[in-house]
Amino acid sequence: MHETGGGGGGAMSVDLNDYAIIKEGEAEILMRKNEVFYNPSQVDNRDMSIAVLRTFISKRKLEHEAILLKRTKAAQKAPEKDSSEPTGEETADESLIIDGRTNGECEVHEQKCQDEPCSVSNESVKAPEGKRHIELKPPRVLEALAASGLRSLRYAREIEGIGQVVALDNDKVSVEACKRNIKFNGSVACAKVESHLTDARVYMLIHPKEFDVVDLDPYGAPSVFLDSAVQSVADGGMLMCTATDMAVLCGSSGEVCYSKYGSYPLRGKYCHEMALRILLACIESHANRYKRYIVPVLSVKMNFYVRVFVRIYTSASAMKNTPIKLSYVYQCTGCDSFHLQHIGRTVPKNNSVRYLPGFGPAVPQECTDCGKKFNMGGPIWSAPIHDQEWVTSILADVKSMKDRYPAYDRISAVLTTISEELPDVPLFLSLHNLCATLKCTSPSAVMFRSAVINAGYRISGTHVNPLGLKSDAPMDVIWDIMRCWVKNHPIKAQQPDQPGSVILAKEPVLQANFARAVASLSKAQAKKVTRFLPNPERHWGPKLRAGRQITSKHISLLGPQALNGTLNHEDVEENSAKRQKTEEPNSNSS
Repeated sequence: MHETGGGGGGAMSVDLNDYAIIKEGEAEILMRKNEVFYNPSQVDNRDMSIAVLRTFISKRKLEHEAILLKRTKAAQKAPEKDSSEPTGEETADESLIIDGRTNGECEVHEQKCQDEPCSVSNESVKAPEGKRHIELKPPRVLEALAASGLRSLRYAREIEGIGQVVALDNDKVSVEACKRNIKFNGSVACAKVESHLTDARVYMLIHPKEFDVVDLDPYGAPSVFLDSAVQSVADGGMLMCTATDMAVLCGSSGEVCYSKYGSYPLRGKYCHEMALRILLACIESHANRYKRYIVPVLSVKMNFYVRVFVRIYTSASAMKNTPIKLSYVYQCTGCDSFHLQHIGRTVPKNNSVRYLPGFGPAVPQECTDCGKKFNMGGPIWSAPIHDQEWVTSILADVKSMKDRYPAYDRISAVLTTISEELPDVPLFLSLHNLCATLKCTSPSAVMFRSAVINAGYRISGTHVNPLGLKSDAPMDVIWDIMRCWVKNHPIKAQQPDQPGSVILAKEPVLQANFARAVASLSKAQAKKVTRFLPNPERHWGPKLRAGRQITSKHISLLGPQALNGTLNHEDVEENSAKRQKTEEPNSNSS
């Protein structure tokens, strides 16, 4: 027997022989086999979330100090007779914070906070009426689908300055396990983490704008939780959202993706980045219904899922910019050419801006490169999906605390690659796919990058695919570079109606220069920093839903070792059943 307790959590007796103790970071949980969902490969997800939360807390503090400083200066400039009526100035300050925010800025709209719902019950201190100083309370965190509670426990134990962490689940066994793990982790966990058996959607709806951070990490699609989640986040707060239904998001069932996310996916090489952008567009759509909008700070594709970190603000005027951030995608069915069509545009009008529908069509009926038709997908989020200032801060924080991240190598590799991505270029090309279309040998990535740079355009890699290349060069320039390459490296004659033959039949307008450019290698590549790591072990991927019976068909997910005990038990039962069946006719005949 093992006794734990502390911090108002009481004492608890646990027979450790009935459980496996799993330690991750500073948290420990008690687990029975497949009783409650736990996936070790999600350690990357949890580590990345902790890194983003640490940066969020520090930036939130700086933003609050900036607001107070601005108010102090405004109060000093105001006439003394108006000093007793600060309401107008404060409202003006808040409107400045809300309006005119760009995607790359990290301002926070001070929670009108109605300070009661934003406070932590044991630590809240109300500011006296008439005083300008408003105390910044520790951020409240909501984990909507907690399962074992491991994520909430790690937040509480590892993140300095974190406030109350509320862990929800709609499964009774999971909530019992979560409460058991809270007590097992001692006084700090008992003081900060609370667990509730409830439907997360209902809980978030009846607690609007009460949480500074809402974490959604469902088994599958998050779409059913988004409407209530965007309402539960406080102004300037963070929504962290995971989607693991990658087959749907990447185009295997386009109609299902449209029904869940409101966008139609395309099965291009860029499908995983398109999945990120579909998820962001879906969150923005839900936020807009409540005069809110999102600002992405980090969007990652890792392992078998995508995860986005967005801040949510309220502003009816800023919300009007949403159509400018969304686009449809036209993908040629014959070659790798793709084009974006913005939904909306703006034109200046006196001292304001007029919002108009986007110009179109972006492409003719047939591809100008190969003559084939286009598939249309979207709408997707075509604005930047990362805030490079945030990415730099997160990466610096991770490197300074590398011993506190169990998955340090993997998350630092992903963040390093993201820090070198072109932020304003949606989607990407695959050099191997370009060469497959033309049926030619492939130039090295350095040579292709150099040709693009020498032509006067930018190019970078992408964290989504080791072979992906982001560039602001138009497709006719890309194909001209490949035509010049094929001229120097001839290929066999092809059928004239093939897309590659149609493309190569045209003479290049641009004469490509393949001389090595200085910027053809990123800083990480030049320093030979590892950017893409192999899986740490076999069967590193999605796991079986909690409570589901493990059978031989799950061997690809769990591996043969995980099935040995279960299968042996099943074989014994099956053999005994067969013996009973063979014995019954014998006994009857006798």
